[in-house]
Amino acid sequence: MNRSDLIERLWARSGLPRRVVELAVTAILAHMIDTLALGERIELRGFGSFLLRYRATQARRNPKTGAPITVPGKYIVFFRVGKPLRERVNRGHLENCAVAVKRKR
Repeated sequence: MNRSDLIERLWARSGLPRRVVELAVTAILAHMIDTLALGERIELRGFGSFLLRYRATQARRNPKTGAPITVPGKYIVFFRVGKPLRERVNRGHLENCAVAVKRKR
């Protein structure tokens, strides 16, 4: 699902004007980006947490030439899935697998 799909689904379910839903999604995502840019953690109960992890400077080799290069340290966004989401995804995945097995027989 991409941003446009999310807006379409929320618009279909909410009954609100499409522009209002689009502005709400844009505002939420912008606030999440600003929060992470400030180095803060985002926790959505039942869904998961977004946090920053630091990757230290690393010595690597250019695969084409073999020359040594240094990859500078950087922050990466890390998502830790919440337990309710993990359980629901696994339950849904297992149910789909069971349906697929029944169809093969």
